[in-house]
Amino acid sequence: MTAPVIYWTRRDFRLSDNPALVAACAAGQPVIPVFICDQTVAELGAAPKWRLALGVESFASALAAAGSGLVLRQGDALAVLSALIAETGAVAVHWNRLYDPASIARDAAVKTALKAAGVAAKSHAGHAVHEPWDVATGAGGFYRVYTPFWNAVRQREVAAPLAMPKITAPTTWPASDRLSDWDLARGMDRGAAIVAPNLHVGEAAAADRLARFLDSSIADYAVARDRLDQDATSGLSENLTYGEISARQCWHAGWRAMQDGKAGAETFLKELIWRDFAYHLAYHTPHIITGNWRSEWDAFPWNTDAAHPHVQAWKQGRTGMVIVDAAMREMYVTGRMHNRARMLVASYLTKHLLTHWRIGLDWFADCLIDWDPASNAMGWQWSAGSGPDATPYFRVFNPETQAEKFDPLGRYRRKWVAEISRPAPPSAQSYFAAIPHGWGMSADQPYPMAPVVDAATGRQRALDAYQNRGF
Repeated sequence: MTAPVIYWTRRDFRLSDNPALVAACAAGQPVIPVFICDQTVAELGAAPKWRLALGVESFASALAAAGSGLVLRQGDALAVLSALIAETGAVAVHWNRLYDPASIARDAAVKTALKAAGVAAKSHAGHAVHEPWDVATGAGGFYRVYTPFWNAVRQREVAAPLAMPKITAPTTWPASDRLSDWDLARGMDRGAAIVAPNLHVGEAAAADRLARFLDSSIADYAVARDRLDQDATSGLSENLTYGEISARQCWHAGWRAMQDGKAGAETFLKELIWRDFAYHLAYHTPHIITGNWRSEWDAFPWNTDAAHPHVQAWKQGRTGMVIVDAAMREMYVTGRMHNRARMLVASYLTKHLLTHWRIGLDWFADCLIDWDPASNAMGWQWSAGSGPDATPYFRVFNPETQAEKFDPLGRYRRKWVAEISRPAPPSAQSYFAAIPHGWGMSADQPYPMAPVVDAATGRQRALDAYQNRGF
């Protein structure tokens, strides 16, 4: 009973409703929480890597306040865990599952090797409402369309969130790296100081965020969530990405709100299940993360040159399509982007500019603090038309009419595009303090007189390209 147990945390930076932590603490043995900076961390883009480090720092503080601690190690996950087991005599390792192909491959190898060495290795369900393999069609297969997936789970019982366990600390702590030595913020450069005030880091911040949403926005969520000029969404994607709040906690909160008659609550629950659907597809069809889900799109003549001037204008928020540019600048200043805006910028890149969705996905992977491999891949392929349950190829968002509908007074556009606002608000000016010096941009430059590709021309060009390919 005195032999320690290792709790391996990855994207579950919370003390409450943490199945792996609860299981590690169940027998009352000393628990050694560990975070490993392995290849999956090294390969993250600049913004998600920096935000992950902040999550690690916050979780370490929370563990310390609970009388525990967090050991930091760098290297191959199996090698680090094996060394830690040898140092401490640990008899078991617990972790919460992830569902992207790289994590699945790593975790399977770790579990096999540890079990072969006589160490108990147990993974737990803690990152989604439903496990990807627990939802099946009547024929026993997986779902390819969201609505039947939602209908299959909407009335399912979801286990109640778990309470924070009592964590027993070891008498002697293993050596730990210093988080600062990993320099995970290196890729952010001066952008970190601009994005930081927009973050909500840690379990307490996530709980506050959910509480505010339930009090102020969930009733109108179904009708207001697409409005770019309103703060009508939960913002919880940031915290769900790093497990600072569990999907199960959000589900139960939304379910209670629905029972209380708050009209938008069911739509909020559907968004949680959309996230589950992304994991479902990433698990059953892992090629969705890097390749076209529909193979017939493999031969489509997308532009694949990430250095193309139109792509550069899109990245820099200088396309001349104001709503697109506002969204791209919002992402650079806050690390996030409104969901409706994500659809607009993705549609403009893949349809008006006929550029491969992977170029957009890679840019988001570098800039979004809430980047998630499954959700982002599915979102990009939905917009491009190459994914499951995708928007029809002939549906080409008109950025101008979308702006009129979802930003009718232009507040969102003026908030983020300094060149069209006099005087420019601090939100718009801060973009120029965050971007690389090499872009050579300033608020004093004139805004593009015309879009790089206008709405009508882009739409027709896209339809012609689809028609020529037999779509």
